[in-house]
Amino acid sequence: MEAALYGPDGFYVRPGGPGPAGHFRTSVHASPLYAAAVARLLRWVDAELGHPAELDLVDVGAGRGELLAGVLAALEPETAARVRPYAVERAERPAGLDPRIRWAAAPPEGTTGLLFANEWLDNVPLEVAEDGHYVLVAPDGTESAGGPLDAADRAWLERWWPGGGRAEIGRARDEAWAAAAATLERGLAVAVDYAHTRGARPPYGTLTGFRGGREVPPVPDGSCDVTAHVALDSCAGPGAVLLTQREALAALGVSGARPPLALASADPVAYVRALSSAGEAAELTDRAGLGAFGWLVQPAGLAAPAWPGARAAH
Repeated sequence: MEAALYGPDGFYVRPGGPGPAGHFRTSVHASPLYAAAVARLLRWVDAELGHPAELDLVDVGAGRGELLAGVLAALEPETAARVRPYAVERAERPAGLDPRIRWAAAPPEGTTGLLFANEWLDNVPLEVAEDGHYVLVAPDGTESAGGPLDAADRAWLERWWPGGGRAEIGRARDEAWAAAAATLERGLAVAVDYAHTRGARPPYGTLTGFRGGREVPPVPDGSCDVTAHVALDSCAGPGAVLLTQREALAALGVSGARPPLALASADPVAYVRALSSAGEAAELTDRAGLGAFGWLVQPAGLAAPAWPGARAAH
């Protein structure tokens, strides 16, 4: 998985490639309402921090910087002027990116503000286990049984994915998230992803591939994205809460409610615009689609935010 995604000719780092947007549709690409919601969250963090002179916005797994560009565009000029935006990505910096955006291979240390990881953890490489052994995968996708699990991976499964059978060991993702969140001195760290929790682990796992907008076999040869859903509850640190994207975006003002019909006669152009926005919001909050994504919200030096419907991660 590491070689297929991030090796010399890996799916995410191949020079000249289209980036994630060329292969699958994320919330960032679905609607500018998503970036506007993240901008509202950044304003909330800014207020909680007392409006510092410099406000960090760290986008982990930034793709081609689309989310950062959208957030900067959604902010008031006086707020945007204080923001230090960081795109954390292993691919090279794309041409034409807003010069205000700093490009980095890892989250900067000692930041104050918002660290946001949208669909990053599902691409942190992990091990697959079956019946107490590692699953080995050849470059053509052929699977075979490997050696027995080491003590640390076996302990992770016993705590977070009990029951035997086939499972995806999330320990590497726990460690990756802990390291990223630890770079935040004060503020809020948020991870958004395909997710499941201990009470509802998928019995056969979720490992799959994507290429050109289609789901394909997860062949680790660099030709496709190789991804697996995230055990967000095991990633969660102290004070963290878990929400669905539907819950989180509702708290941030994103609603798929249709505009009043009276607006159609009073201002037809505004009605069509509002109707289009409601359709985009409905896609972002659809319980059977993007709205079912998990949000892990973890404060650093702040009181946990009062997210409607939030539940304890531990």
